[in-house]
Amino acid sequence: MHAGYSFRPRLWAWALAVFGCTAFVLLGNWQTRRAEEKRAAAARLESFSLTGTFLPKYTVLLDNKLHAGKAGYEVVTPLQADGGAVLVNRGWIEAPKTRERLPEIRTPQGEVRIAGWKVDRLPHALEVGASPTGPVRQNLDAVAYSKEINLILRPFFILQREGPSDGLTRDWPRPDTGVQMHESYALQWYSFAALAIILGVVFSFRRG
Repeated sequence: MHAGYSFRPRLWAWALAVFGCTAFVLLGNWQTRRAEEKRAAAARLESFSLTGTFLPKYTVLLDNKLHAGKAGYEVVTPLQADGGAVLVNRGWIEAPKTRERLPEIRTPQGEVRIAGWKVDRLPHALEVGASPTGPVRQNLDAVAYSKEINLILRPFFILQREGPSDGLTRDWPRPDTGVQMHESYALQWYSFAALAIILGVVFSFRRG
C-alpha cells in the first residue's frame, strides 16, 4: 500500500462487508440448491406409457397457466387403467375471452394409449384462503383428490406427450431447464460476496 496509509479497520465498513458477504453467500447457496434440485429431477424423470379409458367427469382445469404469452388452463383427467386410475396432465388450452365461460375440452372416447413423463407432483401455485373444490383450481394433489372423488388414484401424475389428438398443447419443458441459469446466478452472488470482503479491506486503509 502507498506510504502514508495504514490498516485501521472501520467498524461500519467491516459490518457492511460481513453482512453483504453473508447475504450474497446465502443467495448463491440457494441458486446452487435450485440447480441441484432440477438436475436431480431430470435424473428421476422416466418415460411412462399406459392404456386405459379417460374419465372426463373428473376433469380439472388448472387455472392461470401461461403459454406463449396467452392465459389458459392445463387439463388434468384421470385415465382408468389396470391397478387404478392415473391423473394425466393432458396439455394446455387457451382460455375464452370472458372468465364466465370455460373452454370446450375434447376427450378421446374408449380405450386409448398415451405416453409421457411420470412426475411425483405438479408445480404448486400460491393460493390465498381455502382451496376450491370445483372443476377450476390452482393446484391438484393426487392423494387428496382421490379421497374427494372416492376413486383410487395412483400417487403420481403423467405429463402426456403422445396420444390421440385432442387439440391440446403439450410442449412441456424438461425439469432440468434452467440449470445453467441457476449456476450462473450462483457464481454471480459468490462474486459479490468476494467483492464485499475486498471492499471491506480497501476501506480499512486510512491515510496517516
